[in-house]
Amino acid sequence: MIEVGWVAAVLASYLVGTFPSAQRVAGRTITAEGSGNPGASNALRVAGRRAGALVLALDLAKGALPTLAALLISGRLLAVACWAAAVAGHVFPVTRRLRGGKGVATGAGGALVLYPVVSMFLLVVFAVVARVSGKASLGSLAIALGLVGGVMVAGRPAWEIAVVIVIVAVVVVRHAANISRLVHGRESSLR
Repeated sequence: MIEVGWVAAVLASYLVGTFPSAQRVAGRTITAEGSGNPGASNALRVAGRRAGALVLALDLAKGALPTLAALLISGRLLAVACWAAAVAGHVFPVTRRLRGGKGVATGAGGALVLYPVVSMFLLVVFAVVARVSGKASLGSLAIALGLVGGVMVAGRPAWEIAVVIVIVAVVVVRHAANISRLVHGRESSLR
C-alpha cells in the first residue's frame, strides 16, 4: 500500500520541477524570446553564457535534489518516482498552464543521482555531439536515447527501465519541432 509520505514526496518533487528557473534571467524574459522554451539552450542564445549556465544548474538541481532526497530517505523505488515527478513538473507545470520545458536537464539531474556512471558517459556524448553539430537538440536527443541503452546495460530491473523509457519518450516528443527543423536543416545553432 502507498504511504501518505510517498504521495507527499512525489507531489513535492513535482512542485520542485515546476520552479521557473528560466522565466526571467539577466533581465530578459526567456519564455518570451528566442524559441520561447524555458531551458538552458534558449537562455544561452537569448541572454548569454552566464544565463545559460544558471538555468542549466537550476534545472539539473530540480531533478537531482528530489531524487537524492528520496533515495537517501526511502530507497530506489521512491527516488525513481520522485525523479519522474520532477521531470513531469518541469515539462507540464501547473504554474504555466502545462507549458514547460523539454525535460532534458531536469531528467539529467535525476539520472546523475540514479545512474552516475552512465550519466557521466552521456555528458561526454552530449558535449561531443553538441560541439560537432552545433545543435543542442541533437546532443539532447542523443543522450536521452543513450540513457535507455545505458540503463539496460547497467542491468536495472524492468520496472526501472520502463520508467526511463517513459521519461525519454516525453523528452523526444517535446523535441518534435526540433526534430522537424533538424530534418529540414533549419534548427538553431549554439554558435
